[in-house]
Amino acid sequence: MIRMLIAAPASGSGKTSVTCALLTALQKRGLAPCAFKCGPDYIDPMFHRSVLGVESSNLDLFLSDEETLRAWFARNTAGHKAVVCEGVMGLYDGVGGVTDRASAWHVAQTLDLPVILVVRPKGTSLTLAAQIRGLRDFRPNSRIAGVILNDCAPALCRSLSPMLEREAGIPVLGCLPHLPEASFRSRHLGLYTAAEIQDLTERLDILAESLERNVDMDRLLELCEDGAASSAAKPHTETGNGVPIAVARDEAFCFLYAETLEALEQAGAKLLFFSPLRDRALPAEACGLYLPGGYPELYAERLSANREMLASVRAAVNSKLPTVAECGGFLYLGKSLWDEHGTEHPMAAVLPGSGFPAGKLVRFGYGTLNAGSDSLLFRKGEAVPVHEFHYWDSTENGQDLRLEKPLSGRGWDCGFVSDSMYAAFPHLYFAGTPRLAERFVMAARRYREKEG
Repeated sequence: MIRMLIAAPASGSGKTSVTCALLTALQKRGLAPCAFKCGPDYIDPMFHRSVLGVESSNLDLFLSDEETLRAWFARNTAGHKAVVCEGVMGLYDGVGGVTDRASAWHVAQTLDLPVILVVRPKGTSLTLAAQIRGLRDFRPNSRIAGVILNDCAPALCRSLSPMLEREAGIPVLGCLPHLPEASFRSRHLGLYTAAEIQDLTERLDILAESLERNVDMDRLLELCEDGAASSAAKPHTETGNGVPIAVARDEAFCFLYAETLEALEQAGAKLLFFSPLRDRALPAEACGLYLPGGYPELYAERLSANREMLASVRAAVNSKLPTVAECGGFLYLGKSLWDEHGTEHPMAAVLPGSGFPAGKLVRFGYGTLNAGSDSLLFRKGEAVPVHEFHYWDSTENGQDLRLEKPLSGRGWDCGFVSDSMYAAFPHLYFAGTPRLAERFVMAARRYREKEG
């Protein structure tokens, strides 16, 4: 099997472009690749899915442990001939910014993956060799197997490669030139989502063709070949008779981990996808409700105008339908939501707060939620790993849970919980803490029995 992790010295180096180019090229070569993203990012896997037409999964060693990560990786590489994992931030950047825990390198170590380093040579030459060599020597086994120069003219690549290989001792496999016609735009939460780029297929084809022309693909595949065969097929999860749980999924609610959905199915859920933007009511048979994160602030006017759906959600949550609402879903349950233009729009009004733009990234990063009492998902005294990433805040964040940041000791109260609800900004990761999925599905099963 071909296995590799795409990493870089820092964010903004072009990991996503190189990863998508590789996935497209490998698919065209008939290698049936699968993809993963290190860390809690939702957006990059959307690009992977657009390339492959299959789910891309996350690999996160703060939200899950090493054993769980290895099992998930093995399960989801089954039946594939190639695996491309996209790193996060810089190669060694981990929890708190001062450790390598949960870094791309930590994931590569855990899964025994060779690292392909993506670097931009703009404005540097010999110093670039020092940077690459420093990354190589920073840990006893950096796992760096090769380098791709991104946003680099082929002539410059040919000029730099002999020097970089001599000084840094790592093969330079080629380059991906500057391709403005194939670039991906960004906004406050990162890249625009794959669904928002109408000519994405054409852009990916341009990237893949350029990669094939300018990178020694045969050498790359040789460096990343481990000789092992994958399992024949991914195990099937039977969900036909599961407990129906409604899951919001559309442009406004698109931050969904594939592995969280699978964890719910493994716990016995039957997932019913619906759109708060377009549908007029929750699925009639729903015995649970999952409102994930996304971009509700960009669609606040349309969400507010769909009064039938707001009324349906309000009635369901008030009737104690087991509900999990995180980040964007949490804002949707509030009284109102201010959009990016400064206009306030009524929302479901289940919770007391109003969502507003904070003008900056709010409470960013990993944390641990501590439960002071029993509730839908938590038991008193439990600690659960979570993460936050949002530019909108709420006038009422709740006080039912305590979030503590790793290393710094900082913390704050947040969230609204009860025996039928979790509603808060922190994102949960059911695959890393499967008991949460099991409790959610069990509550939905009890709701069905009570209502039936």
